[in-house]
Parts: sequence; C-alpha cells; structure tokens
Amino acid sequence: MDATELRTRQAPLKERYRADPAAARTVVSARGDLRDPGVTATVEGFAGPVRAGLHPATGGDGSDACSGDMLLEALLACAGVTLRSVATAMGLTVRSATLSARGEFDARGTLGVDRSVPVGVTGVTVTATLDTDADDAALDRLARSTERYCVVGRSLAQPPTFRVLRAPGDGA
Repeated sequence: MDATELRTRQAPLKERYRADPAAARTVVSARGDLRDPGVTATVEGFAGPVRAGLHPATGGDGSDACSGDMLLEALLACAGVTLRSVATAMGLTVRSATLSARGEFDARGTLGVDRSVPVGVTGVTVTATLDTDADDAALDRLARSTERYCVVGRSLAQPPTFRVLRAPGDGA
C-alpha cells in the first residue's frame, strides 16, 4: 500500500468522523476465563486461546505465557502497524524493519514484599531498526508520530478500572 491508497482508504472515514464524532468511538475487547487449572487465565487470542500464568519470578514454572510479555507484544504490534502507517503516509520507503519492546518489573511489588516498590512493567522502550534511506529528521518525525498515534502505547498512560462482579445465581 502506498500513501495515495492509504489516504484514499482513510479519507471517507476521516470525513465521517469529522461530521459525526460519535461514529469514531470504536469498541475493542478481549475475553478470557479461568478454564485451565492452576494460577492461570486463558485469553482468547487472534490465533486461538493463550494460557497466561505466573512468571518464574513470581512462582511460575515458565510453561505459561507471561502477561507482561503479552502486554509488550500488544504494544509492539500496535507500534509496528502505526509506524508503518505513518511511514506510508510520509512517503518513506522502509525495505525491512526489526521491532523490539523491552521493560522490566520488580517482583517485590507484585508479590507484596515491599509496598514502596511499584507494581507494573516500567522503563518500557520500543525500538524499530529500519532499512531505509530516510534522513535523521524524517526518522525523528516518524518516531514522534508513532508514539503519538500508537493506541496501545497511549493507553498505558492511564490505568484501567477493575470491577469484580458476582455471577447471577451465585451465593447471596
């Protein structure tokens, strides 16, 4: 897809959203359950169910997916698509790219060992190494625009709301 085709596809959407801002509100969702044994949660993924469990640093044996890794995978997917979209719109030629995301969590926080230690993945960095002829100014603009428009990256700025509900017919 080139910049012209991208703009052609997006133009009617942009016009619709300008005329009807409510139409731009788009629901995204994920589903999962506790079908599997142990301290796990199974999430329905695009390619099928993924069982997440404890990271070895928190008592897991490494046989289940780590939700922190899954978080970075979602971030990297969004950043990659956003980067490619922005590069296309800018008319940049990207012959190839490697993408990586890295962060860390301090297990003391999530295990409640030390309440002063933050819970969560911190120091997250997304790196894209491109084979391109773009100059440094274009790469800087590409990085800034990717950061600005990456939905998952922007979503990390605000913690989610957690609700725990009783299933109908259970208990009181």
